[in-house]
Amino acid sequence: MRILLIGAGGVGDAIAKIAARRDFFDHMVVSDYDEARARRTVGAISEAHGPDVAARFSAATIDAGDIDAVRAAVQDHGATHVMNAVEPRFVPTVFAGAFAGGADYLDMAMSLSRPHPTDPYRQPGVTLGEEQFGAAADWEKAGRLALVGMGVEPGLSDVFARYACDNLFDEVDELGTRDGANLVVRNANGDEIFAPSFSIWTTIEECLNPPVIWEKDVGFFTTPPFSEPEVFEFPDGIGPVECVNVEHEEVLLMPRWCDARRVTFKYGLGEEFIGVLRVLHTLGLDSTEPVAVRSPDGRVNVAPRDVVAAVLPDPASIGPIMTGKTCAGLAVTGTKDGRRRRVYLYHVSDNEWTMRNYGTQCVVWQTALGPVIALELLAKQVWAGSGVLGPEAFPAEPFLELMQADESHGGYGQPWGLREDDPTS
Repeated sequence: MRILLIGAGGVGDAIAKIAARRDFFDHMVVSDYDEARARRTVGAISEAHGPDVAARFSAATIDAGDIDAVRAAVQDHGATHVMNAVEPRFVPTVFAGAFAGGADYLDMAMSLSRPHPTDPYRQPGVTLGEEQFGAAADWEKAGRLALVGMGVEPGLSDVFARYACDNLFDEVDELGTRDGANLVVRNANGDEIFAPSFSIWTTIEECLNPPVIWEKDVGFFTTPPFSEPEVFEFPDGIGPVECVNVEHEEVLLMPRWCDARRVTFKYGLGEEFIGVLRVLHTLGLDSTEPVAVRSPDGRVNVAPRDVVAAVLPDPASIGPIMTGKTCAGLAVTGTKDGRRRRVYLYHVSDNEWTMRNYGTQCVVWQTALGPVIALELLAKQVWAGSGVLGPEAFPAEPFLELMQADESHGGYGQPWGLREDDPTS
């Protein structure tokens, strides 16, 4: 397996660092629009593991927005797999470039949605991943695989859904992804600051678009942003966090392969974060449409959302000043052997641990873990398929076993939890 990793930001950097401890691939090309970032990742691997391990990595420049550039990079480097680790606005070009170059493809976020033009808070418009699934027949005919939504959420949450449907329930009422954290970022004076732990570009896209919900008797429908708030109790000391509906890929993926009456995604944003997002939307600073801005050289066209991303701390850089844990998981309700049941399957990532062991903050590290495990399962042909498929299309047990097994026994040393909750709550 030869991997072309596109994007050396926080998640791409973490993917390479996790993969450096594994031997399932022959070579990984770490590529980025800014080659210095790619070289920095390769340099960190060399410093941590020595020149022999670093020899399996190289750095390259790539324009993820150019289909021909992606195709050429695939062919020039002999890549068998393209790992997309750039923002979802680049999914169409990376996805098409991988296909044109003859490689299989993985991503962690799918092609973007577009709200319904006249009724956005009740009806879906173009849904997440719709453009990619529209090309499924071409990928299947070519005998090639595009594994989409293979991060943590989506990704691990979808693996949990498959596991729950296969092993824990006879009938499922709801598959509800629930994400929460107790992360705090402080400046040099010890004051808490606003510093999102993931790409603000992506976060704005997810949180301000109309959330999608699936119900078997209705199909897909949308609601206003931040709808249906609920307080969810997260494990491992995180505690209660208010979660709200957010647009996310799980709702579009799970119903394709898992039989459930309802599928939702709720994210623990917090009152301050929601307030900031509302202000950005009110001021039009969430827009991706360029506007003319005065500069010393005249006028330049700048997308307001790019300005917001530029003035906030880089999520890849905040690890040393961040404390706490993040939890990704799936709450499932239904029946087993005629009895009501409610469980929460989850994985917790501790920032202190990820910084100490990988030099990477916990949110991006947790996101990066899933695609590396998936690549290993594909390399070993434990997972195999063709077309455009989500994680639910594959058996969950090999993934969860490899994830949990101790590193001394060939695993990743990341246990996952299963909490039995009161089904009447």
